[in-house]
Amino acid sequence: MKTAFNKTPVLVTGGAGFIGSNLIEALLGEGAVVSCLDNFATGHRKNIEPFQQNPDFYLIEGDIRDIDTCNNACSGQEYVFHQAALGSVPRSINDPATTNAVNISGMLNMLIAARDAKVKRFVYAASSSTYGDSESLPKVEDKIGKPLSPYAITKYVNELYADVFSRTYGMECIGLRYFNVFGRRQDPDGAYAAVIPKWVLQLISHESPTINGVGDYSRDFTYIDNVIQANLLSALSSNPKAINQVYNVAYGDRTTLSQLAGHLRDILATYDPAIATIEILHGPYRQGDIPHSLASIDKAKELLGYNPIFDLLKGLTEACKWYWKNLNHRETY
Repeated sequence: MKTAFNKTPVLVTGGAGFIGSNLIEALLGEGAVVSCLDNFATGHRKNIEPFQQNPDFYLIEGDIRDIDTCNNACSGQEYVFHQAALGSVPRSINDPATTNAVNISGMLNMLIAARDAKVKRFVYAASSSTYGDSESLPKVEDKIGKPLSPYAITKYVNELYADVFSRTYGMECIGLRYFNVFGRRQDPDGAYAAVIPKWVLQLISHESPTINGVGDYSRDFTYIDNVIQANLLSALSSNPKAINQVYNVAYGDRTTLSQLAGHLRDILATYDPAIATIEILHGPYRQGDIPHSLASIDKAKELLGYNPIFDLLKGLTEACKWYWKNLNHRETY
């Protein structure tokens, strides 16, 4: 894979975000010429600072809700990795209109622009929230339920649009249903921070994390390097059966929130023994949350050759190491 992207022009939308910036780092390492499109609504300039001096990195500051911006960004690109979105179930419940505009209208703009620019392949971030109220475990790609939040609706509509564009215009599209991704550069601040970086910051600050509910809800937590692997495989796959598909991207194991809090406390206590005594609190269940999430990754393994290397504990150990270094020397992360 080291020479597969040699000087190949690629676009990463949402490239200043958590997943996008890690993807850019990997693509540059693989020799690609990378353009980053971001409006910095949720992404951070510090995430792309390490790339600014790289002659193969280009920043396009703009919004995917503007079709001209999308057209300009897609021009001359061979691959598009569409990561830009407004995440968070609670955010979508509080402001469904903006979530819809960014996640659906923005995705449609990018598909149109990629089609018109004759992009070779369009790899986009889908979501495990698409499974909605389906109670079956593990989650298999062709069995979904009704969405439980505006965010989940938008991510499902993204899949429908990608399928229509592949059938109608002959585009090559691959959707990756991310399951609770975590790792370096994931923002611990703000009202809509993901659970792992939020709890890490609280524990480092000697504050008690709060679990929504009794802690019995479970998730298939997925380290960022597994997600990067899936993206690169999706772009490079020469298997015709792998194209125009949607895949679960996860490790294929589940952990309760109570177990997660315990793991984080134990790992961080190796840096600061006082963390071992911090109490874990409990609050009400959060609206729109699904009780359990566990992915079958058989399809991705079979068609893409996906082989996730990082299990939860290995990923948490790496993530905590990064946060301990960066959160102790931060202005605002």
